[in-house]
Amino acid sequence: MIDLARMTPSDVPDLLDFLARADLTLSGLDDPEMRLWLLRDEHGRVHGSTGYELSKDGRHALIRSVAVEKHLRGSGTGLELASWALQRAAAEGAERAWLFSRRSGPFWQRLGFTAADRDELADALAETRQVELFRHSGQLQQEVAWSRPLDRDASAPVAAGPMETC
Repeated sequence: MIDLARMTPSDVPDLLDFLARADLTLSGLDDPEMRLWLLRDEHGRVHGSTGYELSKDGRHALIRSVAVEKHLRGSGTGLELASWALQRAAAEGAERAWLFSRRSGPFWQRLGFTAADRDELADALAETRQVELFRHSGQLQQEVAWSRPLDRDASAPVAAGPMETC
Protein backbone atom coordinates (compact mmCIF):
# COMPACT_ATOMS: atom_id res chain seq x y z
CA MET A 1 0.00 0.00 0.00
CA ILE A 2 1.33 3.40 -0.92
CA ASP A 3 1.26 6.41 1.39
CA LEU A 4 -0.09 9.41 -0.50
CA ALA A 5 -0.62 12.95 0.75
CA ARG A 6 -3.20 15.33 -0.71
CA MET A 7 -1.43 18.15 -2.51
CA THR A 8 -1.52 21.57 -0.85
CA PRO A 9 -0.70 24.94 -2.43
CA SER A 10 2.80 24.77 -0.96
CA ASP A 11 3.39 21.47 -2.82
CA VAL A 12 2.77 22.97 -6.29
CA PRO A 13 6.43 23.89 -7.05
CA ASP A 14 7.62 20.35 -6.16
CA LEU A 15 4.87 18.80 -8.28
CA LEU A 16 5.60 21.06 -11.25
CA ASP A 17 9.30 20.16 -11.07
CA PHE A 18 8.49 16.44 -10.89
CA LEU A 19 5.95 16.50 -13.75
CA ALA A 20 8.25 18.60 -15.96
CA ARG A 21 10.85 15.82 -15.64
CA ALA A 22 8.11 13.30 -16.53
CA ASP A 23 7.10 15.43 -19.56
CA LEU A 24 3.45 15.76 -18.46
CA THR A 25 1.05 18.70 -18.77
CA LEU A 26 1.63 21.31 -16.06
CA SER A 27 -1.34 23.59 -16.64
CA GLY A 28 -4.08 23.97 -14.06
CA LEU A 29 -2.44 21.92 -11.34
CA ASP A 30 -2.85 24.79 -8.88
CA ASP A 31 -6.62 24.93 -9.47
CA PRO A 32 -8.46 24.33 -6.18
CA GLU A 33 -10.85 21.94 -7.99
CA MET A 34 -7.94 19.68 -8.97
CA ARG A 35 -7.63 16.55 -6.87
CA LEU A 36 -3.96 15.59 -6.64
CA TRP A 37 -1.91 13.36 -4.36
CA LEU A 38 1.84 13.04 -4.00
CA LEU A 39 4.12 10.16 -3.14
CA ARG A 40 7.21 11.48 -1.35
CA ASP A 41 10.30 9.69 -0.07
CA GLU A 42 11.65 9.99 3.47
CA HIS A 43 13.48 13.20 2.45
CA GLY A 44 10.34 14.84 1.07
CA ARG A 45 11.24 14.46 -2.62
CA VAL A 46 8.28 13.73 -4.92
CA HIS A 47 8.56 10.25 -6.45
CA GLY A 48 5.05 9.91 -7.78
CA SER A 49 1.78 11.69 -8.34
CA THR A 50 -1.80 10.96 -9.27
CA GLY A 51 -5.03 12.87 -9.60
CA TYR A 52 -8.08 13.88 -11.56
CA GLU A 53 -10.49 16.64 -12.44
CA LEU A 54 -14.27 16.12 -12.40
CA SER A 55 -16.78 17.35 -14.95
CA LYS A 56 -19.28 19.97 -13.77
CA ASP A 57 -21.95 17.28 -13.27
CA GLY A 58 -19.48 14.96 -11.50
CA ARG A 59 -20.20 12.03 -13.83
CA HIS A 60 -16.84 12.14 -15.65
CA ALA A 61 -13.28 12.15 -14.31
CA LEU A 62 -10.25 13.31 -16.30
CA ILE A 63 -7.29 11.36 -14.91
CA ARG A 64 -4.25 13.62 -14.59
CA SER A 65 -0.62 13.60 -13.56
CA VAL A 66 -0.10 9.86 -13.00
CA ALA A 67 3.66 9.41 -12.98
CA VAL A 68 6.47 7.73 -11.05
CA GLU A 69 10.22 8.29 -10.91
CA LYS A 70 12.20 6.03 -13.26
CA HIS A 71 13.60 3.90 -10.43
CA LEU A 72 10.04 2.92 -9.41
CA ARG A 73 8.92 1.79 -12.84
CA GLY A 74 8.21 -1.91 -12.97
CA SER A 75 7.47 -2.03 -9.23
CA GLY A 76 3.69 -1.74 -9.54
CA THR A 77 3.71 1.76 -8.07
CA GLY A 78 2.32 3.31 -11.24
CA LEU A 79 -0.61 0.90 -11.24
CA GLU A 80 -1.25 1.69 -7.57
CA LEU A 81 -1.22 5.42 -8.25
CA ALA A 82 -3.57 5.11 -11.22
CA SER A 83 -5.87 2.79 -9.25
CA TRP A 84 -5.94 5.29 -6.38
CA ALA A 85 -7.23 8.04 -8.68
CA LEU A 86 -9.82 5.72 -10.26
CA GLN A 87 -11.09 4.55 -6.87
CA ARG A 88 -11.32 8.09 -5.52
CA ALA A 89 -13.13 9.37 -8.62
CA ALA A 90 -15.63 6.47 -8.43
CA ALA A 91 -16.15 7.15 -4.71
CA GLU A 92 -17.02 10.76 -5.59
CA GLY A 93 -19.68 9.50 -8.00
CA ALA A 94 -17.87 9.59 -11.34
CA GLU A 95 -19.22 6.99 -13.74
CA ARG A 96 -16.56 7.21 -16.45
CA ALA A 97 -12.83 7.93 -16.43
CA TRP A 98 -11.07 9.60 -19.34
CA LEU A 99 -7.49 10.60 -20.05
CA PHE A 100 -5.10 11.81 -22.70
CA SER A 101 -2.01 9.71 -23.41
CA ARG A 102 -0.01 9.60 -26.60
CA ARG A 103 2.67 7.22 -25.35
CA SER A 104 1.31 5.04 -22.55
CA GLY A 105 -1.66 3.26 -24.10
CA PRO A 106 -0.49 -0.24 -23.06
CA PHE A 107 -0.20 0.90 -19.42
CA TRP A 108 -3.75 2.25 -19.42
CA GLN A 109 -5.11 -0.79 -21.26
CA ARG A 110 -3.97 -2.93 -18.29
CA LEU A 111 -6.39 -0.87 -16.21
CA GLY A 112 -9.26 -1.48 -18.63
CA PHE A 113 -9.02 1.68 -20.71
CA THR A 114 -9.83 1.56 -24.42
CA ALA A 115 -9.22 4.10 -27.16
CA ALA A 116 -11.88 6.81 -27.14
CA ASP A 117 -13.05 9.72 -29.24
CA ARG A 118 -11.11 12.82 -28.15
CA ASP A 119 -14.00 15.11 -29.10
CA GLU A 120 -16.35 13.07 -26.90
CA LEU A 121 -13.83 13.44 -24.06
CA ALA A 122 -13.58 17.17 -24.71
CA ASP A 123 -17.37 17.54 -24.67
CA ALA A 124 -17.81 15.52 -21.45
CA LEU A 125 -15.03 17.44 -19.67
CA ALA A 126 -15.28 20.80 -21.42
CA GLU A 127 -14.76 22.91 -18.28
CA THR A 128 -11.64 21.12 -17.05
CA ARG A 129 -8.37 23.03 -17.17
CA GLN A 130 -6.59 20.47 -19.36
CA VAL A 131 -9.35 20.38 -22.00
CA GLU A 132 -9.57 24.18 -22.01
CA LEU A 133 -5.79 24.42 -22.48
CA PHE A 134 -5.72 21.81 -25.25
CA ARG A 135 -8.59 23.50 -27.11
CA HIS A 136 -7.08 26.97 -26.78
CA SER A 137 -3.59 25.87 -27.85
CA GLY A 138 -4.74 23.63 -30.71
CA GLN A 139 -3.12 20.62 -29.02
CA LEU A 140 -6.43 18.76 -28.72
CA GLN A 141 -6.20 17.44 -32.28
CA GLN A 142 -2.82 15.79 -31.56
CA GLU A 143 -3.99 14.02 -28.41
CA VAL A 144 -5.02 10.39 -28.01
CA ALA A 145 -8.01 9.82 -25.74
CA TRP A 146 -8.73 6.78 -23.55
CA SER A 147 -11.77 5.90 -21.48
CA ARG A 148 -13.35 3.27 -19.25
CA PRO A 149 -16.43 2.96 -17.07
CA LEU A 150 -16.02 3.26 -13.31
CA ASP A 151 -17.57 1.11 -10.63
CA ARG A 152 -16.46 -0.22 -7.26
CA ASP A 153 -14.01 -2.68 -8.88
CA ALA A 154 -13.11 -0.38 -11.78
CA SER A 155 -9.59 0.32 -10.64
CA ALA A 156 -8.21 -3.21 -10.45
CA PRO A 157 -5.27 -3.69 -12.83
CA VAL A 158 -5.81 -6.19 -15.61
CA ALA A 159 -2.23 -7.48 -15.62
CA ALA A 160 1.18 -6.47 -14.32
CA GLY A 161 4.02 -5.41 -16.55
CA PRO A 162 6.63 -2.70 -17.09
CA MET A 163 5.57 0.70 -15.80
CA GLU A 164 5.61 3.91 -17.77
CA THR A 165 4.82 7.54 -17.12
CA CYS A 166 1.37 8.41 -18.29
